[in-house]
Amino acid sequence: MPKRALITGVTGQDGSYLAEFLLENGYEVICMVRRSSTVNFERIAHFQDRIKLVAGDLLDQVSLIDILRENRPEEVYNLAAQSFVPTSWSQPVLTGETTALGVTRLLDGIRMVNPEIRFYQASSSEMFGKVHEVPQKETTPFHPRSPYGVAKVYGHMITVNYRESYGLHASSGILFNHESPRRGMEFVTRKITHGVARIAAGLDSEIRLGNLDARRDWGYAPDYVKAMWRMLQQDEPDDYVIATGETHSVREFAEQAFEAAGLNWQDHVRVDESLLRPAEVDLLVGDSTKSRTKLGWSTEIDFSGLISIMVEADLKLVGGG
Repeated sequence: MPKRALITGVTGQDGSYLAEFLLENGYEVICMVRRSSTVNFERIAHFQDRIKLVAGDLLDQVSLIDILRENRPEEVYNLAAQSFVPTSWSQPVLTGETTALGVTRLLDGIRMVNPEIRFYQASSSEMFGKVHEVPQKETTPFHPRSPYGVAKVYGHMITVNYRESYGLHASSGILFNHESPRRGMEFVTRKITHGVARIAAGLDSEIRLGNLDARRDWGYAPDYVKAMWRMLQQDEPDDYVIATGETHSVREFAEQAFEAAGLNWQDHVRVDESLLRPAEVDLLVGDSTKSRTKLGWSTEIDFSGLISIMVEADLKLVGGG
């Protein structure tokens, strides 16, 4: 019998790549989606007929319990969240309800329905925020600088709590920034690569960005979902930093993206102070020694390769290449 896995957040970047990966490995994949008249299945349309969609919501614990009872998954991957940092400032309560308390509802459902289920929680490098050490590893203190980061700390720590209190096989992946052509347009990396494509096609002349000096550890999303799966194959649950170990500025990302399209970034990038965060996270770079040693995980696509993949995809999307 194939293994059964439940994914929340399948319509997002990570959820779509994870579902593909699990299907390739012979899993029966069940995917929770919220009931909505505007659900976007664009990222999963090419394999939607191979997965089972079930209605549920992290705000509604009864729906979560029903899904667990009816589908009996052996693995649960919680990727659903209000995950756009700027939105967490304008919707802090909703961010907390979904990104923090939603984790508790799902964990408690697992505890009640079947404590043998293996659980993965999508933690985030944004939990480190105002960093206390460089690079950041599993033992680095958290100092979140946004409602999103605060909510992710709660989700992370409640996962640890349920693991230690109830013996659940519950692991968290502290993923640093990971991008792809499926990244939402609101995220700075996709905003840049899509903007480059539109400029190359003569549709726009500039991109407006915020803090060009913010530095991030950027990897390729399909590499990162493999680490999620590897965590749930371990005999013992644990928490792992997933990162490349390299840091690059938004300026560097823009420079290479424009260069990939034969353009000079300085001719087209404008700084817009309205896009600056109330509390900026200046530097994030992860130490993934533990995940490389214990999980045998490694990245396949580097920073330049990531940018090339994204720019090429967006050039094709807008007809500029």
